[in-house]
Amino acid sequence: MARPPAANLIGSADEVEAEFYEALRRGDLERLMALWADDDEIVCVHPGGTRIVGNAAIRASFEAIFANGGIPVRPEQVHRLAAMGSALHHLVERVEVRGEQGPQTAWVTATNLYLKTARGWRLASHHASPALGHEPPVVGGEAPSTLH
Repeated sequence: MARPPAANLIGSADEVEAEFYEALRRGDLERLMALWADDDEIVCVHPGGTRIVGNAAIRASFEAIFANGGIPVRPEQVHRLAAMGSALHHLVERVEVRGEQGPQTAWVTATNLYLKTARGWRLASHHASPALGHEPPVVGGEAPSTLH
């Protein structure tokens, strides 16, 4: 099976992240899956969901999600940590949803792990969790009053 254009060498973790969120917005399964690393241990956790391991299982989960179309999501407040051959991005996802009372914003806290591979940078892990019912504070602000 031929790889879609997104499988070309990708020069940075930031570029993979931009492609990932564009594929989510468009509901483009092939584009999205081309961004993942070729590894049996890739992992994804959707908000409120369980851990999904492996390419086939992750593909099936996004295929089910995209059955209703793309996800109106925008990454914000990206905090980056880079090391040799890997990059960890912690961010807030703004999801615009249509509810019974009109458009509403949902907030999701996400962590994306990128690895530099022979095919360029690839996504190895996406973990998303529901955030507070309001916009999370800006990264770099005061430390939270409680720690876990």
